[in-house]
This record gives sequence, structure tokens and C-alpha cells, in this order.
Amino acid sequence: MDTIRIKAGKLAYEIIKDGGFDFDSITTYVGPAVGPRWLVASGFDLTLLQNEILGRSKPVLLAGSSAGAWRFAAWVQPDPVRNYRNLMDAYISMRYNRTVTPLTIQQSIRDIMNTYLDDNAIPFALANKRYRLAIATARARHIVAFERKLIQSTGLGSCYLFNAVNRSLLYGFFQRVVFYSGVHPPLFSIKDDFNGQAIPLSEANFKNAVLASGAIPLVITGIKNIDGAPPGIYRDGGLTDYHLNQKYAAKDDDIILLFHHQERIIPSWLDKKLKYRRPHQSILENVLMIYPSEKLTRKFPGSKIPDRNDFKRFVDDPETRIKNWWRVVDFCAPLGEQFLELVESKKIRHVVEKM
Repeated sequence: MDTIRIKAGKLAYEIIKDGGFDFDSITTYVGPAVGPRWLVASGFDLTLLQNEILGRSKPVLLAGSSAGAWRFAAWVQPDPVRNYRNLMDAYISMRYNRTVTPLTIQQSIRDIMNTYLDDNAIPFALANKRYRLAIATARARHIVAFERKLIQSTGLGSCYLFNAVNRSLLYGFFQRVVFYSGVHPPLFSIKDDFNGQAIPLSEANFKNAVLASGAIPLVITGIKNIDGAPPGIYRDGGLTDYHLNQKYAAKDDDIILLFHHQERIIPSWLDKKLKYRRPHQSILENVLMIYPSEKLTRKFPGSKIPDRNDFKRFVDDPETRIKNWWRVVDFCAPLGEQFLELVESKKIRHVVEKM
């Protein structure tokens, strides 16, 4: 089986090699902020949903930002497979011309939300017995809270320089705000190093929290004054939690599942160009990461994973982009079943690699 790679942190690797891994070991499933790259996870997600793999013995935390939050908002609906497919249809079918603005893009994303998230189903989502949500957003501070492009760009440039010096300086520009479902805040949000606030999800703020989590700076207008949260402008949760930037494991035998599009894990959005920046080792110890192999991605149209630049690349030919993205979805459709086979046959012990 050469279509997926499986890597694990120290503790997760030991559990798998000892034959002690099963799906009840998974306490958190992480959805990174990866833009259209999330489409490579669609087959994996749908397999887990259709087979009701996660949350059988105890609720599983679905922790995501941006595209990850959009995916997981579908997971907690009464008919998650249908809602997830509706999200895929609406997302892939998006069309932008050369006159789009951050405000019009925000409205198009809101239209997608309304396509796959039913207002009447939000109470069910909040009370879901199988899954709990943790949606990451970033509350903008000072100059990065402005919507004017020049001012916001200047603020982001300053934030990049401060973050490059010391990652903790990032929180002078953005405060992590996690919106959660369930009776109690998720355990990771009550630790001393959380650097943020945890706010309960409600019918009044559910959609705005999901929308804010993907409000990319300079691209999508931020969401102002979300109900129940501190006043301010809320932007993409990837600014603080891009791929993985939290220790979600509470115990040594907890498994943190991550389906990713690549091998490298980047803590925050502004770390993308900082090749030396990676999550703290303690964060990775319990992580089980699956991602498509290079052999598979070379088969994709253009030998590449979908990304946000495709909107510009095919601005005058959206049909080709849409066709290419659906082909990627088709290529990745079997990945979930392949992973299940490895787990059920115990062959995962022989293919897992150390992270």
C-alpha cells in the first residue's frame, strides 16, 4: 500500500508497535487550517463518518481552525455524511472573478455555510453525544484589527518579524479564542500556556465562529463582535493554530489523530516561511499523522495538491479548476478504507514510521 504515509510521535509510535492501538484510543481529531488542501482528507473523513469509527466509547474532540473547523461543523450535524458532501459541492463550486473584495468573499463563504449548516440542526450539533467541537479563532489586536489593506498589511508585517524573534510575541497581535461545545471547556484550554480564552458555542454564535475561523487576513473581512465572546474583530484561527500548536493529549495513552496533506507540521500561519519553526516536541508525542504519499500526489492534475492560488491561476477558467479538484477528491476517496484495513489487519505496526 503506497498511497499513504503514516507517522507517529514517540508515545503513539510505541503504542502502535506494541499492538495496543485501536480507534477507542483516539481522543482528538485535528483539522488543520490548510485551505483547499483539505480536499485530500475528504475520503478519509467520509470513511470515518460512514463507519462511525470515532466516539464509540467516549466523545472525541474535533479540534480545528479554518478549513478544519468547516469540516468538523459538518461532522456534528444529524446527517453528517450528507452535510459533508454538501460542503464539498459548495466549496469546490465556488467561483471568483477579478473584481472580488474581502467583503464579497466573506459573503460567498457565508453562503456556503448556509448551504451545509442548517440553523434548525445547531441544537443537535451543540448536544452531539459522539463529538465535541473546539473551533479556533484569532481575535485581532491593535493595528491588525483594521480592515484597510495598507494598515492591516503593515500590522501583519510587524507581527511576522516579532513572531520570528519569539513565537510568544505573536499573542501581542492575536489572542487565541476557542469556541467549544459540551459542558466543560476542553482540557487543553485550561492550561497555563494556552494564551487565550475558551467561549461556549451557542445557537447565536455557532455560524459566526465557524466563519471567523476561516477569515484569512487581507482576503476575507473579519467577523466583528461574536456573541458571547470579547468584543473585537475575529480572524482565521490558523494565525495561532495553523496545523498543530496545542498539546491535546491528557494521558500518555491518548492518541491525537491528524490527517494532513504533507509531512511538515507548522504551528502558526506566520511560521510558514520559518523552516526551523515546528511544534514543541511534547505536542507531537501522542500524534498519529496520515498523509498522501508523493507517489499518489504525482497523479493529481498538475502533480499538485489543490491550494488557494488555484483561484487566481484559473480565474478565467473555473471549470478546469473545478474538474481538477474533483479528480483529487476521486484519487483520495480510498484512503480511509486503506487506513482501516491497515488497522484491522494489524499491519499498521509494520508501516508506521517515527515522526
